[in-house]
Formats: sequence, structure tokens, C-alpha cells
Amino acid sequence: MTMDDIRPRIPAQPVRFLDRLRLHIRESGLAYTTERTYIHWVRRFIYFHQKRHPQEMGAAEVEHFLTHLAQQRDCSVSTQRIALNALVYLYTRFLDVALDNLTFSQARIPRRLPVVYSRNEVSAILSHLQGVSRLQVQLLYGAGLRSAELLSLRIKDIDFGSNNIFVRGGKGNKDRTTMLPQSLVPELKRQIQRVQVLHAQDLADGFGAVYLPDALERKYPNAAREIAWQYLFPASKISRDPRAGVARRHHLHPSALAKRIRHAVRAAGIHKPARAHAFRHSFATHLLEAGYDLRTIQELLGHTDITTTEIYTHVVNRGGKGVLSPVDRMQPPDGIAEPVVAYGMAI
Repeated sequence: MTMDDIRPRIPAQPVRFLDRLRLHIRESGLAYTTERTYIHWVRRFIYFHQKRHPQEMGAAEVEHFLTHLAQQRDCSVSTQRIALNALVYLYTRFLDVALDNLTFSQARIPRRLPVVYSRNEVSAILSHLQGVSRLQVQLLYGAGLRSAELLSLRIKDIDFGSNNIFVRGGKGNKDRTTMLPQSLVPELKRQIQRVQVLHAQDLADGFGAVYLPDALERKYPNAAREIAWQYLFPASKISRDPRAGVARRHHLHPSALAKRIRHAVRAAGIHKPARAHAFRHSFATHLLEAGYDLRTIQELLGHTDITTTEIYTHVVNRGGKGVLSPVDRMQPPDGIAEPVVAYGMAI
């Protein structure tokens, strides 16, 4: 499997512009997902302006690019905002060039409501999953994890004593804790036993040193071979680390999990997008329906701003915000039986 969530190595004194930008982002302590996103949009910005150097451009070119995204590319509000954030970082923090009073056409495609599965739909999807795949989806739904957070879990991050799951370096490069579903404890312990057996075999074969971020690898040189640092969901094959150039076992690739979820959703006959992130949305929505307050859900999800969590108030199952539809108050005429509904069709 490709280790595409490991930062590639760059020279200590980079010469290329994008490498120097990468180094600045890393020294600023931003997450690798942010680094990849910013590099992507800066590269698109450069190519849009026929490969002109950013130092030769400024606010006018930024406005032109953002307007192009809104008018010609029909991008969403969130996409345009991400591009804006990348270019603001490029100019104000990296090049030390002010971008005051930017004027550009605002994107008009609004942020969409999240995809949420009902409890019955989650049960139906799980019925078409087995073994490790089932456990992974149960954790997505039961702990509100993002796909990347789930796959990055190490054995040490499962704390059976405090009933917590420790999420390290989540979105925004933040750590947090979330709940450990008690019903999953037996299967999680079995999964750890499977990893122990696999790790012992890797050590016997001359492998077994898992990837660690640079600082940790220097501080704890023996940790990479310890069972505590092994991934909870390891990949099926050994692959080459693009940073260190050594062969090692990484975690399962997100595409493998996404494929299994897609097959399960289709097999369950559910006509909603098959997305791993939908289980996190379902986790938040169902907690809100159960009466838990937004602040608690915000902490479990790791949202910095509670307005991000508030979007789930728009999708809770409260019968149209607690209002009973007039058609539901209607009584069928005397002598006319109500139709029996099977598989969505009246018969």
C-alpha cells in the first residue's frame, strides 16, 4: 500500500519554491493534510497564471483566480474558502506580502447538509460487513472518528482502563479523546491479538519497525519496534516508506476501507452516498437526537468552532423540527383501508 500520509523528505536547505513553502508550513506546525491542500492550491494558482512566480504577482492575481473559481469552475463556498486560505498563507505568512481588502466574486454553491444514515441503515450496512471491516465501521460510527483518524490509531491509543480512544494529530493537528464503545471491547482485544501475531512474524522476517514522526523516532529510537506503537489496522503488505526509504508495514489504505463500505451500502439497498465520513455524521446526529448537548458533541468530534457542530441540528430526526405534517393528521375515509406499504410501494 502507498504511504501517502507520510510527509515526503525535502532538502534541509531547499531551493525549489514549493519545497521552501513546504518547509515553512512544517516549521509552522501545520498538519500534513493542510500542507498537501495548500501546496495543491498554490500550484493551481501558479499554473492558472501561466507559471508566473508568486513574487511577481499579488492581490490582483489572487482576486482573478478566486473569481475564476466561482464563475468558471462553479466551486462551492467551502472550496473557494480553502483556496483563499492557502493563498493568504502564501502571501502574508510565507512571502510577507499584505493582501488587504480583497475583492472577488463569491462562490454561490452553498455547503450541503451532511449525509446521515438512520440507525436501521447503519445496522443494515453492518450486516453486510464481517471481521475487521465490520469493526472499523463500528468505530467510525460508535466513536465519531474520521477515516484517517481511525486508520492512524496505534494500539497504545486504545485505553481500556479509562474507556477512551486517543486521537493523535487529528484535523488541525490536534489531539483529543473520544468514547470507547463498550460493546466493541472484546473484538478490539481480539484485533490487538491479531496484530501481535503479525508483528511477531514481521520481526522474525527482519521488519517490524513502524513509521514514527521524526521527533518521536529520535527521542525513542526503540519505540518503532514496540507493539504499543504498531497500527491497530495494519496493511496486508509491506511497502516502502517514501521518507526513510525502508520497507515497513503501514496502516490500511483509506481506499480499501472506502471500497468495502461502498459494497456494503449497495448490498444493503441504501440509496445514499456510500461514504466513510457519513458514519461520523450519523454519530453526531444520533447523539443530538438522544438529547446530548452540542458542547459535548463538539468535544467528541474535535470541532474548534461550535458552529461547525450546529449543522447537525438541521438533520436530526425530529419530524420537521417537531412540527406534525398536516397530511399525517388526516384520517382515511370510513370503509377505506389504509394501503399496506412494502419496500416503498403501496400494494
